[in-house]
Amino acid sequence: MGEEQLGFDIPGGGERAPKPASGAKASGKGRARGASAEGSEPHKLQDDEIFDYISGEKVVKHTPAEEVRQRIARALVHQYGIDPRDMEADFRIQVESRTTGRKSWKRASIAIFEHGAKRVRENIRRIVVIKPPRSDSRTVSKIRTFARAKEQVDEVADLMHGAGPQCVYGMWTDDKDLYFIRRDPKLFEDQYLPLANWPRGDASLFDAQGNISSLGIMRSADETMLKFAFRRCHDFIHGNEGLPKDAAFWQFLYVLFAKLHDEELVREQGRDPRFYVDTTELASLAKSDEGSPAVADRVRELFAEVKRAYAGEKQFTEYDRLTLNDAALTFITSELSTYPLHGTSLDAIGAAYQELVGENLRGDRGQYFTPNVATRFMVELLDPQLDETVLDPCCGTGGFLRETLLHVLHREGLPDFGRGLSVQEKARLETEYRPELARYAQDRVFGLDFDPFLTRAASFGIMMMTKVKGNAFQVDSLKFPREGANMPGFGPAKEREDRIGTGQVDVLLTNPPFGTDIPVTGSTLELFRKDEFGAEKDASIAYDWSKDKEKADGSLKRGKPASSIPPERLFVQKCVEWVKPGGRIGIVLPNGILSNPGPDDEAVRRYILDECWVMASVELPVEPFVFGAGVNILTTMLFLRKKTEQEKREEHLYGTSDYPVFMAVVEKVGHDRRGNRLYVRDPRGEHEWQEYWENDDIYVGNVVVPRQIKRRKRIPDNDLFALRDRTEKDIVVRPNVIDSYHAFLKEHGHELPWAKGETA
Repeated sequence: MGEEQLGFDIPGGGERAPKPASGAKASGKGRARGASAEGSEPHKLQDDEIFDYISGEKVVKHTPAEEVRQRIARALVHQYGIDPRDMEADFRIQVESRTTGRKSWKRASIAIFEHGAKRVRENIRRIVVIKPPRSDSRTVSKIRTFARAKEQVDEVADLMHGAGPQCVYGMWTDDKDLYFIRRDPKLFEDQYLPLANWPRGDASLFDAQGNISSLGIMRSADETMLKFAFRRCHDFIHGNEGLPKDAAFWQFLYVLFAKLHDEELVREQGRDPRFYVDTTELASLAKSDEGSPAVADRVRELFAEVKRAYAGEKQFTEYDRLTLNDAALTFITSELSTYPLHGTSLDAIGAAYQELVGENLRGDRGQYFTPNVATRFMVELLDPQLDETVLDPCCGTGGFLRETLLHVLHREGLPDFGRGLSVQEKARLETEYRPELARYAQDRVFGLDFDPFLTRAASFGIMMMTKVKGNAFQVDSLKFPREGANMPGFGPAKEREDRIGTGQVDVLLTNPPFGTDIPVTGSTLELFRKDEFGAEKDASIAYDWSKDKEKADGSLKRGKPASSIPPERLFVQKCVEWVKPGGRIGIVLPNGILSNPGPDDEAVRRYILDECWVMASVELPVEPFVFGAGVNILTTMLFLRKKTEQEKREEHLYGTSDYPVFMAVVEKVGHDRRGNRLYVRDPRGEHEWQEYWENDDIYVGNVVVPRQIKRRKRIPDNDLFALRDRTEKDIVVRPNVIDSYHAFLKEHGHELPWAKGETA
């Protein structure tokens, strides 16, 4: 975001078109050094510098305020369709204080000019004021409402007044608070009123009713702005209304589904929208924090309809009640009403939802939510197909389930993973593919978890992406499907036993709970020693193990039935039993299982080698879990393929043969333990960067004008850099694990025992 720079390939750009940087390659397939503002000499990008998104020529100091400005600049292009050539940073305007009458020079953080016009004060149409993020040490901080933001509004108003009457729109943000402002040009005396959001492009007209804003102002939401809106809504409930984080999450989710329901009624039934805040209601927010009873009543009515609409699927219960007051409902509605979620990229929706659940829901049974960088990599390596059933028996909030859907969406619903498409075109194609994705989610994607709140969050996350209830069931995964009928999700899960019964799953992805402090005891262990008919299983780890001193080869000796076993060991056996012969497993395990010399861990390794082929072993550093989950633990992503009975018989007859196994150790994941982003450096320690082309739709006179823009960005130092996150398929920005794995398959695929001489 903030590390990107623009160049243009627009005919007739004239003097306003930025000059190419010295040494830059035009093809976009090379790497180059940054350029100075004059473009004459190479510029070494320093640690405290980033590429400027607006100018296309400069590098700027990387300050907290600059980081916010770069995100806003990106949103101005992607979300509002504003031509970056019509923007200028730190534009000086002479202002006259409306309270004291004193004149002074001030700077607009971003001034937006009439399209194609000279960059002078008289041509300014919009103004953005950006402040450094608040350094708030308190655990809970309140969101300032418009009524309590007189100082901030006045700051923008003074600049708008100084720019002249043609400047109609303003924005103020410090990455915590955000205010949109409009000036009514019909009034003789300036009035600066709250606005739900800016219209897109160079539009100067404003819908006086405001009641079509949820579908009429913007085509899609920028990912960073949608995350920002979600966070502000949750923080308002948590900080201003005093609800705990998890309770605030559910209340926000109820309102979010009310909005989705409203969009569906407007789109498919031609109903008038109800999820909006009109100009009269907005004006009242400038005077009072009490909110609008009319807005709140409309949202409550919509949520009541949502509950009735999903009554047959039992997604909502009598305990799901929207308890927010008028102020909170009005605030959330004003924040979300202008984002058409149906036409927004599912990547953006998924990322915003993932961030929200990750920060506000935590399990208490040893669950460590899998960092997204690992989740995406595991899904890409196993590459689930449309005709394959995917299961996560420890699904938590559904990270693996959502990543599976997004992976299929990018592979099947978008050309070349969506590379080269504008944000708007990508969102349009994703929307068209959504019905197919919904069918896949209903038929093939499943999640199980012991925690009822996490399974609901997983199910809701799939509903946001597909409009259908996700198959996330509350069951005891270690007992299912033989025991655990007292769990609420056991019955619904049992009905899908043809898909998720023992030996039925094609692809299993999971991160099981770890820890000796949450051992499994009692009758559950018998399920791992005996089958459903009471016969002893041929292979089981649910015993005490020791070294067989009578044998010199270090063989293990099975002892009495174990009385207590850490859950991660049992989940290894459970996952292997779950998949069908030839099925694939991706599981996150603590390194101890794979390296400790003790007989109990060795027994797990022996079980794996007896029952599965090892496809790959990828060791993770501590950074993903330290930053993403708050735990300091070394883990490995282990990928397995279950042996068929024929393969086991051949091993028994002819002995075990060696075969190649892909192994990798991940050193960098794009950020350090504190979440600070890391970028690739050359041997001299200087940042490397790449050029590429990106398409955007610019709105000129309410007409969409496609533009191709050359961009530069630093290269993330990430060994797990995902395929779908790359700007061009032919650019390998740095060595990474997924490319190395594909190269391994190309070279050694014919040697893999399950390939039978064919390329994998």
